[in-house]
Amino acid sequence: MSGADRLRSAGSIAWALLGIALVAVALGFAASQVSLVLAATVLALFPATLLEPVARWLRGHGVPAAVAALLTLVAGLALIGAVIGAMVPLVMAEIPTLIESAGEGLQDALSLLRSGPLDLEIDGLEDVIAMAGEQFADADATGRVTDAAVGALELVVTSLVLLVSLFFYLKDGDRLRRGIVTTLPNSIRPRATKLLRSSWRTLGQYFRGQLLVALVDAVLIGLGLVLLGVPLALPLAVLIFFGGLFPIVGAIATGTLAVLVALADAGLTTGLIVLGLVIAVQQLESNVLEPLILGHVIALHPLVIVLSITAGSLLLGILGAFLAVPTAAILAAVIEDLREVEPCDRVDPVEKQPPTSPGDDPAGKDPAGKDPAEDDQDGGR
Repeated sequence: MSGADRLRSAGSIAWALLGIALVAVALGFAASQVSLVLAATVLALFPATLLEPVARWLRGHGVPAAVAALLTLVAGLALIGAVIGAMVPLVMAEIPTLIESAGEGLQDALSLLRSGPLDLEIDGLEDVIAMAGEQFADADATGRVTDAAVGALELVVTSLVLLVSLFFYLKDGDRLRRGIVTTLPNSIRPRATKLLRSSWRTLGQYFRGQLLVALVDAVLIGLGLVLLGVPLALPLAVLIFFGGLFPIVGAIATGTLAVLVALADAGLTTGLIVLGLVIAVQQLESNVLEPLILGHVIALHPLVIVLSITAGSLLLGILGAFLAVPTAAILAAVIEDLREVEPCDRVDPVEKQPPTSPGDDPAGKDPAGKDPAEDDQDGGR
């Protein structure tokens, strides 16, 4: 290849990369303008993975698709509403006490580090904590009321879009998937159909498995806090459950909160026991629960998980942190599927070319299976 050809090739690649970057920026801008709608439609996929088998079972027993979707949606909302209605108010009522206890526990931990053998001075951290508390206390009340009103309106809109999206996912999931596939060229439609089904299966397995792992973590640590007599054990267990939906990062944050509360309200010994309990449960989760429940669905390196959650939180806040790991898991599954070569795609030229005449038969036999040499011998007899 001549220098001019190399230059033209490099120019083509540069223009292609520039075009991809512009498309990505445009998509990001468009997504930011419809963030509420996009967030609701994406979040609806998670309960859909839990409720879709129920809707499919009802349709299989003769229930019309719309009625099956509506019945499933109402039953799912009743169950989810009962759980959230019991858990969220309990946590919200104890948040001031939790913050106060965690602050006291952090001060106790800093005092232990300062008076211990290492004689550490961490005055800067104390200043940051004090500054954050002052800013929270001095925040403009009018601004908080306005932000709360805007947040409530956004929550209502998001909830309505989520419910509508969830209904149609349950009613017309297959139809929606086929609609997406029909927009693609005919040559890649079978592969796209397979990838969409694989992504849906991965999302369902991840969400169901992560819910179960988070529940086991919350029950084990919560039970340990109750047996140790740690105050606020039930709200801490609820927070540990929700933190379990954010692998590694959420577990570290909620586990640290439990240790600080135990240290502040029950002393150093209990705090160290809670620390050991949290570490033991996390080891159980990493080495037993996740391999057993999630299997290969979330076969991602811990660094990839942490970086995914960090990038997601920077882009979309809590929503991005929640979506980061399942998105990474789906991308990993898609890449693995694209790297595979289907058995039917392997073409053996010898096996795929049927003989066109008896002389072309590889075994040197005619269609009746007789060797021509045997015919010659029979004819000579």
